[in-house]
Amino acid sequence: MHHITLDNETDFDGWRKAARALALNDVKPSDVSWRVADDAPELFEPTAPPLEPPPGTFNVPAKFVELAEAAILHRNPERFALLYRLLWRLRQNHDLLDIATDPDVAEVAAMAKAVRRDEHKMHAFVRFREVGREQNSHFVAWFEPEHHIVELAAPFFARRFADMPWSILTPDVCAHWDGHAVSITPGVSKSEAPTTDRLEETWRRYYASIFNPARLKVTAMQNEMPKKYWRNLPEASLIKPLIESAERTASAMIANAAIEPHKSQKRLEPAKVQDMARNHDDDDLETLREEAAGCRACPLWKDATQTVFGEGPQTARIILVGEQPGDKEDLAGKPFVGPAGQMLDRALEEAGIDRSTVYVTNAVKHFKFVPRGKIRLHQKPNTPEIKACRQWYERELAAIKPDLVVAMGATAAQSVFGKITPINKNRGRLIDLDDGTRALVTVHPSYLLRLPDADAKAREYQRFVQDLKIAADVLRKSAHAA
Repeated sequence: MHHITLDNETDFDGWRKAARALALNDVKPSDVSWRVADDAPELFEPTAPPLEPPPGTFNVPAKFVELAEAAILHRNPERFALLYRLLWRLRQNHDLLDIATDPDVAEVAAMAKAVRRDEHKMHAFVRFREVGREQNSHFVAWFEPEHHIVELAAPFFARRFADMPWSILTPDVCAHWDGHAVSITPGVSKSEAPTTDRLEETWRRYYASIFNPARLKVTAMQNEMPKKYWRNLPEASLIKPLIESAERTASAMIANAAIEPHKSQKRLEPAKVQDMARNHDDDDLETLREEAAGCRACPLWKDATQTVFGEGPQTARIILVGEQPGDKEDLAGKPFVGPAGQMLDRALEEAGIDRSTVYVTNAVKHFKFVPRGKIRLHQKPNTPEIKACRQWYERELAAIKPDLVVAMGATAAQSVFGKITPINKNRGRLIDLDDGTRALVTVHPSYLLRLPDADAKAREYQRFVQDLKIAADVLRKSAHAA
């Protein structure tokens, strides 16, 4: 009998190495016993000597590796043996995974599905509570997963809450984020988790205000949010009374509804929508920001986390227009907070411009990307997307009425000038726009980050600073004239 001991409950690499050696040595599944390091072996249990894989190899479908990586996180104590049995059978029947009715295939698929569902539930039902205040604050959550999914789920929270230090405590293991990397420590008891914080009453009032009794479907709600998760949710105390009062509240809504039917609303063509937008000369930035949060003018909103609107004072004399939000901006909801933003801040300082006095925005306000595994790669917006988003730039321009607009990059230049505008041909000189505002064209800071040669990067950075010094000169003259 071969007794295999894995390092921990989620030791997929250890299982794969042992399974490969066993299979290449033709060890049958019935001759293998699997355990985890914490499980003590039986006394006087006969143990076969460790196996080394002989020369040679074999292939399994990529789908099996994907299934095994998920299924091994299930709490089923027989999962290691089940996966090895399926691996053993795949060597004789490479197409076994296509037989959905096979008992082993069906069980592994169900385990993988349960793990992914548990990961989804963790993403949805973790609620952070603030410990400490301001610079010393840390955000802590308690969660009780069904399966061993903490390490699997943690990168999602690192991306979603990249700018705040957090810890997710569970009975199995705990995940921590310090702003740079995720670390894993042993599990703890629930008594170590905070029970409340200063923002929870605000959250409960918000939850109660968005609860719609007319659309309540209790069974569907409980399928998506099972009761076992309620005890860890700040809004849990409201769920039962809101459900109990739903029928009464819905009846009152119907009784108070207008007796005249609503007139159908005529759909406006995109061109007319843009015409209407141009007439909002009295817009303030906060109103624009609220409207833009629900923008559906192009399909980019579907995959983006949120609208990333402009930021800065309405009295700004300069508007800096970038191309589109990046990954960091999409998660934070603010423009130029990632590596390109850090380079922009440094260049503005060297040029003599205080970033807090300028308004910073993007031509396109949703992140366009292509997923590559866990990474989201920036993708250049196309002309229809730039045109669809131009109304927001025009309304920002009308609200601020700056002396100068700095277009950083080709997408920004296309939005500012309303047509494709070459960068090198127009760079570094002031150009009059139709409304009397002047424009300056330069490169986008991300262009500098992509340059592989250090000397070229240094030269281009200095050119970028020189362009911004032209903007600084306009700012000084504007202040002197005022």
